[in-house]
Amino acid sequence: MSPQSFQPPRRILMGPGPSDVHPRVLAAMARPTIGHLDPAFVTLMDEIKDLLRYAFRTQNELTIPLSGPGSAGMECCFVNLVEPGDTVVVCVNGVFGGRMKENVERCGARAVIVEDAWGQGVNPAKVEAALAANPGAKALAFVHAETSTGARSDAETLCRLARGAGALAIVDAVTSLGGIPLEVDRWGADAVYSGTQKCLSCPPGLSPITFGARAVAALKGRRTKVQSWFLDLSLVMAYWEGPKGGGRSYHHTAPVNALYGLHEALVMLREEGLEVAWARHAKTHGALVAGLEAMGLKMKVDAAVRLPELNAVEIPAGIDEAALRRKLLEVHGLEIGAGLGGWAGKVWRIGLMGQSATADHILKCLDALESGLLDAGAKVNAGKAQAAARSALSA
Repeated sequence: MSPQSFQPPRRILMGPGPSDVHPRVLAAMARPTIGHLDPAFVTLMDEIKDLLRYAFRTQNELTIPLSGPGSAGMECCFVNLVEPGDTVVVCVNGVFGGRMKENVERCGARAVIVEDAWGQGVNPAKVEAALAANPGAKALAFVHAETSTGARSDAETLCRLARGAGALAIVDAVTSLGGIPLEVDRWGADAVYSGTQKCLSCPPGLSPITFGARAVAALKGRRTKVQSWFLDLSLVMAYWEGPKGGGRSYHHTAPVNALYGLHEALVMLREEGLEVAWARHAKTHGALVAGLEAMGLKMKVDAAVRLPELNAVEIPAGIDEAALRRKLLEVHGLEIGAGLGGWAGKVWRIGLMGQSATADHILKCLDALESGLLDAGAKVNAGKAQAAARSALSA
């Protein structure tokens, strides 16, 4: 049989990403492709930069979407700002802090690790001590919203500690951008990277980044070449900057249609209002937790540091969690995430991100999860979850 056009199944995406993509964004991506140096496309590029500044709450000139997923944004920050022989204090309280450490070491720098337990936020007192013990550290790197656990760290305090020690603050905001308060300029975050497939509800493949004045100065003052040609911002910015309407230098062929989609997603965020989007994520999170707890399930992360957009839920004893997730997908078309690392087999990660942070998503998820748990023989409080969630939504 000859190959046929691929027709993806319809899913309800409530895992750790990607999130559901609005039809407006999908329609935007289907518009006619034009050249990546076309004057009309250059105008779109400038609009995307302005919209990203709105989302990041920054006036940074160097604010662009990289052609690559959030991991490319992470690597871009490190290869541009960290040189061989530098010292970087790296906070590790989950999988993605560990990836920061890996990036630092691959740059030939020394990583000083500040470790906290999974499910906890980064401890500022430990960070302060590590910075004091390593004067001259080039940067402090931490994850604002740890996707592997659903824990939030106090980014404002950590950025202040970095600045006080003369270090750059490199911030992973992959899961936080658009979902919880992120105040790049007010907090003094120097280099921040994110992804499009989480709370922005755009397909994966682009990584919004923003560099402040101190980060740009560090980039311009490098002693060595950036080890990655593709991610060298001094080259990339020759394409993304320049006189409006032209004057850009070719660096790579930008993913034109993907950028159409990001532009539409950011227009939708601007239409909703950033603060309104933050409030929506918080409200839907409260309703989901109310429903889960009414069912008899427990949250893994303490409420004080719990992310609204990524919910780690303890799996009841005796449940084949992989089989239940498979059933949710096959019977209900619902995707939720498995645990990572030491939490594998112990938690589910339920995402409430962007277009997936709605009342309808919550009610469908609770219904499907309750049905699956009852079929698996779990002891849950049947018939309680929906009422609890609806009550929280109407409050």
